[in-house]
Amino acid sequence: MFQEFISKYKPYYKENLTLALPIMVSQLGHMAVHFADSAIVGQFAGKTQLAAVSLVNSLFTIVMIIGIGISYGLTPLIAKENGSKNHHECGKLLSNSLIINLVTGLTLYAVIHFGTLAMIDHLGQSESVVFYAKPYLNYLSISIIPLLIFQTFKQFTEGLGFTLQAMLISVVGNVLNILLGIILVKGMFGIAPMGVKGVGISTLVDRTLMAVVMMTYVLQSNNFKQYLKRFSLFAADWVRSIQILKIGAPVAMQYFFEISAFSGAVVLIGTIGIAEQAAHQIAITLAATTYMVASGIAAAATIKTGNNYGSQSFVALRRSAIASYHVVLLFMSCTAILFISASTLLPHIFISDPAVVRIAAQLLIIAGLFQLFDGTQVVGLGVLRGIGDVNIPTFITFLSYWIFGIPLGYFLGIYLKIGVTGIWYGLTFGLLAASILLFFRFQQRTKILVAKTLN
Repeated sequence: MFQEFISKYKPYYKENLTLALPIMVSQLGHMAVHFADSAIVGQFAGKTQLAAVSLVNSLFTIVMIIGIGISYGLTPLIAKENGSKNHHECGKLLSNSLIINLVTGLTLYAVIHFGTLAMIDHLGQSESVVFYAKPYLNYLSISIIPLLIFQTFKQFTEGLGFTLQAMLISVVGNVLNILLGIILVKGMFGIAPMGVKGVGISTLVDRTLMAVVMMTYVLQSNNFKQYLKRFSLFAADWVRSIQILKIGAPVAMQYFFEISAFSGAVVLIGTIGIAEQAAHQIAITLAATTYMVASGIAAAATIKTGNNYGSQSFVALRRSAIASYHVVLLFMSCTAILFISASTLLPHIFISDPAVVRIAAQLLIIAGLFQLFDGTQVVGLGVLRGIGDVNIPTFITFLSYWIFGIPLGYFLGIYLKIGVTGIWYGLTFGLLAASILLFFRFQQRTKILVAKTLN
């Protein structure tokens, strides 16, 4: 019985993983920047500046994820048109996506520079944390523009199934970011120690170089010449722009509702204490790292779903999607075991402060519990995105995180005074709700598609 079950999905495991592995590494590139920033600052600058990283990353990530979400609107459209052998349309979509992402990047920079930097003084955070946070946030705000240029060309190549190149660029870029970050934060080769400001500069340099290299690769490679015949910076039109935004904007909101819930948790935790805020940064950085791997699996699921949807292979679409669920459940089970069994060891990657390590260890046990929910909800979003179903999933994310998760976290953590663990219990319940509701939505939508094939 079990062998028959596995044999039905076996062909899809290999093709999904072949597509997903480079995307996972590339997705980890986003997280590697924040992971490296946290580790470098924690080891060389102490818990106050690590708390500043926590505060800034929580605020910046809300804005960044809106831009990244909008850029994701291109991928399922490219996958669908490629599945339909409509190559010229891909170049036109790229033109529109690039202009949309440039405008989005400039807008988000203005939001951070003129809004968030002014607001940060009024969030009830420690004055010492805010002092270190401001210059770091300023450099990150500029980096959103090259990041979205990189994302445009990355989503284009991934929609066509070319996933290795973005992975390689991300790996090299992040090695550069780590090396430059250490040099600037610690102060080496005659450079004065910059503290947390140094990782802001290294991130800006890294993202700028990655954007230039990724854009040059796409525009010069023979792999894409047949797709770029209709590409032009002046080829934008309302029809294709709206197509992209109809998917990208809801995806941005999906990520916004989830990430802003965790960012809202940072602000709540910041009212409890610096040690709790630093511990949260450690635990959320590790949990977000595994989430990025799950997000890579989800991105591959979006591409395969888009291909199958374009070719109207609905049975293959459903089986491929279920295979992605199996893969993410296996991976997140392994990371759950790691987080729980090594909860007292992993925080030492970031800091040696005993109080911070003790709190972070408690949070990692909770993080281990929500790994499965986090993985399955992002795969559900990815599959539904591949068939263009984005509006109901957006409402589900809002309901799960802001109606269930954050209010419960506030009630347990602040009102009942359980503290930081209470806030994390609320977030875990939000992830559980999202996972269940999105799975039901996936089942409903894909069974309708398969029924059309059978009729």
